[in-house]
Amino acid sequence: MLAKLVDMRMARRQLPPQSETRYRVLRRSLMGAIIFVGVLSALLIIPQVRAVATGLLASSAVLGLVIGLAAQRTLANFVAGVMIGLSQPIRLGDRVTIDEGEGVVEEIGLVYTRIRQDDRSRLVVPNDRLVADTIKNATIVSPERLAEITVPVPRDKDLQAVIDLLREKADPTELLVTSLDGDAVVTLRAWADDEASARRLESELRLRVQHALREAGVYEAA
Repeated sequence: MLAKLVDMRMARRQLPPQSETRYRVLRRSLMGAIIFVGVLSALLIIPQVRAVATGLLASSAVLGLVIGLAAQRTLANFVAGVMIGLSQPIRLGDRVTIDEGEGVVEEIGLVYTRIRQDDRSRLVVPNDRLVADTIKNATIVSPERLAEITVPVPRDKDLQAVIDLLREKADPTELLVTSLDGDAVVTLRAWADDEASARRLESELRLRVQHALREAGVYEAA
């Protein structure tokens, strides 16, 4: 009941990613512990169950070894989930890259973490993998992303004039000549607020560049 009240209160405000991640992991850990202790306490009220429990406790060392071996991976994932919640190498909403692909962290559970990819499919990754493997986190410090496009410039055109034109019309943060093999290649870069904004900015830059170069006669109309 307390968890539901806290959830209702949390829903009214926007929490930072680190706070929301820590709260979700802590909530699941406490709920699991409460349910386990509650069910165990209820069962021990029954005399027959208490008698069985006494016999099991007498062989607790063997039982603990068997359970430990059987649940070794699950326990490792649980501990890893708690570690992720505390140390926060990833947070809810972070854009991360792992061996299996790239996406946005959608949910951090006690055993598995769910990552939403751009095609809306989900990667369900065991938590111990995320703790043990290298993760590229593009948004852990800042959600800003770099928008980047490349523009081929024919060799017979005045490269310096093209660069000056692109600086004026496209207004990039950075403009570099990145290749002179065959046609010259000019790279334009600009920072955007997030991944979606970076993709929109790349599209806008391409349209500005194409329009400016056509007007200047660098690209001939078909």
